[in-house]
Amino acid sequence: MPKEFLIKVCGMKEPDNILQLLELPIHYMGHIFYKKSARYVGDLENLDISKNIKKTGVFVNSSIAEILESVNRLSLKAVQLHGDETAEMASALKSEGLEVIKAFGIDEEFDWKQLESFVDHVDFFLFDSKSPAYGGTGKAFNWQKLKEYPFEKPYFLSGGLSLENLEEAINFEDKRLVGLDLNSKFEIEPGLKDIEKLKLALKTIRNEQISSK
Repeated sequence: MPKEFLIKVCGMKEPDNILQLLELPIHYMGHIFYKKSARYVGDLENLDISKNIKKTGVFVNSSIAEILESVNRLSLKAVQLHGDETAEMASALKSEGLEVIKAFGIDEEFDWKQLESFVDHVDFFLFDSKSPAYGGTGKAFNWQKLKEYPFEKPYFLSGGLSLENLEEAINFEDKRLVGLDLNSKFEIEPGLKDIEKLKLALKTIRNEQISSK
């Protein structure tokens, strides 16, 4: 049996594209609320999602009040903190009934100790490539660095996942790796996902045929 991964598709902002995505067997759909991002969600209206897909807001150094306003506006079920947020903020958001993912940019000098205060206050970590700016880089980091990860908290792998390296990610041996975050390598343009590419990715991840719709 292939390992079952949680699948998150991030950077969604176009209503028609979102409706297409809902036809695929994914678990999380990410909306980016960072105004400097090319995938900024803007004034997207709340779309009623009947399937068990968790709408996830990605925030960079927003206040708790700003985050909760967005949560209420778009009926978000999870939040991903991608800036310099504190463990206290993560704890406060969890107390609001939200699932919390804390993202960190990884490089060769990354100090894992900075995660310690978050371990009891988040549901998952998300590991991306380190960048001078906030947000994703679209580039993969050295995944061997994850072998130094000292905690049991499960995590998502992000940063440059593509059709070319998905098999390597799937076969990375770490039981704490539970989720894959798909974004820029599966786009026609920023914020517009290539549904056929995503179908191929899901076929690779789940090792099963996904019928063309």
